[in-house]
This record gives sequence, C-alpha cells and structure tokens, in this order.
Amino acid sequence: MSNASRFQFIKSQHVPTLTVLHAAIEDFSYDRHAHEEYAFGVTLAGRQDFFSGGQFHRSPPGNVILFNPEEVHDGQPGGDRSLDYLMVYAHPEQVNALFTDALGHERTADFRSNNTLVQDVRLRNAILELARLVTSHSGSCIDQENALYQVIERTVQLGGISQPNQVLTRPDALLGLAKDYIHAHLDTDISLDDISQAAHISKYHFLRLFRQHYGITPHQYVINCRINAARSALDLGASLTEVALRYGFADLSHFNRRFKRIYGMTPHQYQRDIAR
Repeated sequence: MSNASRFQFIKSQHVPTLTVLHAAIEDFSYDRHAHEEYAFGVTLAGRQDFFSGGQFHRSPPGNVILFNPEEVHDGQPGGDRSLDYLMVYAHPEQVNALFTDALGHERTADFRSNNTLVQDVRLRNAILELARLVTSHSGSCIDQENALYQVIERTVQLGGISQPNQVLTRPDALLGLAKDYIHAHLDTDISLDDISQAAHISKYHFLRLFRQHYGITPHQYVINCRINAARSALDLGASLTEVALRYGFADLSHFNRRFKRIYGMTPHQYQRDIAR
C-alpha cells in the first residue's frame, strides 16, 4: 500500500459501537472478510469494486453500499481514479431495536437488507449526515441517535428480510453450531477437527459446506473473527501485545499484517485514531 492511501476511523462520542471509516485508496485491496456490524457506505469519488453475495459489484460516486452482519466481501478501487468513500458501522446490539421499531414489530427481529448496491438519494443523504455528526464530533446524543434512525428506517423501506422466528435448514443449523464453537474458542488453539466435530459432520464435508455457504474457508473465518475480536479489545484500551497473544497471533508483526489486510491500517494506528 502506498502512502497515498489513507484510512481514518472515528468513533461516536455519544452512541456506543457507532464508528465511521473514511478511506481514500489508490493501490490497496481488502482481503475477503466480514464484520459483526451492519455497514452503510457511500462512494464519494472514483469507483468501488467488490465481491459480495456471490456477485461482483461496481459502485460509482453517489451509490450506497449495504453489508449485513457477517456478509463476506472484499474491495478495491476500480478504474484509473483513486477511491474515496465513507462507511458507517453499527453493531446489531445497537440497532436491532431500531429495526424492530421501523418494521412495526413488537418483538425484536433480525433484519437483513435485500440490497447490496443502492441508488437512493434519501438513504445516501441520511448516511452522509450521520457520518458528518460523528466525524465532526458535533450534535448531541439525541441528534446522532435520530440520524442513525433515519438510516435504519430508509434501509427498511428499501426492502429486506425480517425473521423473528427463523426456521433453519439442517446445513444452516450445523454451520451455526460450528460458528458458535469458533466464537466461544477464539482465544484457544482450535483445529478443523474440533470445529467439524462441534458441527457433527465429517471434516471434509464441513470444509466444502462452509465454503459453499460463506464464500471463505473455515481458516479465513477464524482469522476474521479473531481480528474482529481484537478490534473490540483495542476499543476498550487493551495493549497490542496482550491482544495479539490472547487471539493466537504469533507476534505483533503477524497481528499487524492480518489486521491491516482487513482494516487498512495497523492496530496501533487504529487505536490512535479512535482515541482522538
């Protein structure tokens, strides 16, 4: 990555888990990964090329990009211009109640947007206003909460799936057991045998099934989950060495490389950003 590429994370001072990324990229490509949060993005300049949901997408300036939690994607600049974009991240724990209200439900329901790439002025402006409030550290708590609700409400209006009592297929249920096992053992030395046994299927069938469903290998998923958990620990002020050792990275250099492939910066740079 050249020095021309820039990444900046800004955390909301009012709304827990709400974070904005402003990135200007020339020659950087993200590894395939997934976030725990909902992600609401706007391409500002250049073109954003990415793979998600089994399809390749191109986002020109003004387009909105939506990623559901744990939706695998990558990303890189397209064409011959540098890419400039904003992405707002909000954890399900923060927004599930907002989705429920926007849907008019009485019980909390998991919402997943049907749209990955959207041309919608109202949603674009709502995301940009929310990002402005967070990045400029302006507005009160209620201002940012209202701006976040405007994003959630418009996202729901554009269409999605809400399943309060989701009925899982057998493969989904088995893979859910595997993912639960991974999340419960991120700080231990887990093997493919351990994970497939937790899912009650053979190792090689599990490998095929996992990649078919999620678009990444179990190994990539484990690394991704460890990086996301590491980011959460950094948010709480944990030391870099402590986090690297806790989540199974050989050393700080290994941790730096893995973190940078997903977040565009080193863990030290990230922790410095969010402390501002």
